[in-house]
Amino acid sequence: MTPREVSGIRIPDSQLARELTEFVRDTESDLLYNHSLRCYCWGCLAGRRKELKYDAELLYAASMFHDIGLTAKYENSQLRFEVDGANAASDFLRSHGISETDIETVWNAVALHSTPGIPQFMRAEIALVQAGAGMDVAGRGYDEFTDAERQSVLAAFPREDDFKSGIIDAFYEGMKHRPASTVGTFNDDFLAHKDPHFQRVDMCAVIYASKWQG
Repeated sequence: MTPREVSGIRIPDSQLARELTEFVRDTESDLLYNHSLRCYCWGCLAGRRKELKYDAELLYAASMFHDIGLTAKYENSQLRFEVDGANAASDFLRSHGISETDIETVWNAVALHSTPGIPQFMRAEIALVQAGAGMDVAGRGYDEFTDAERQSVLAAFPREDDFKSGIIDAFYEGMKHRPASTVGTFNDDFLAHKDPHFQRVDMCAVIYASKWQG
């Protein structure tokens, strides 16, 4: 059962949040599901530390959907996995009567969560999903959280013993069938790490090979 509070952070428990949680739980692996819950907690803790105002339910929705595009449901998609997740979140929220303004916020939060250098200048919910995901996957901002905060979140939503390899595998499995979607992102690192035959796109070569004469 999902706890109602972690390190002073409230876990949304509205009807929408419960249905959303059930939907994601039935779709994602344990690894991605727990990662998404931790992402929400890290985002909330970062928001509290920075004294940001945000809508907890929108942040929760975006955090829970942010990696759903990596699941087998999208094994034939050629979109960026972030866009699949953003579209899935939008469809779910729209079916529950959420306003288009709030849906746009969640869409952007999911779609931009792996795009560095932009989300931090947008609405708090968008910035905090990226902050939470970055903390959980890459340890970005690790020392900005207290030992008590880290222990509390991990006690509620445990991190697998080999989470690092597990999340890399999840990224690879979710994108190996759509390598073109990784161009211009760091997602091609996952394909290069797992597939010795993967070839990155060199944008300088693309420019030189274009049909322009000069």
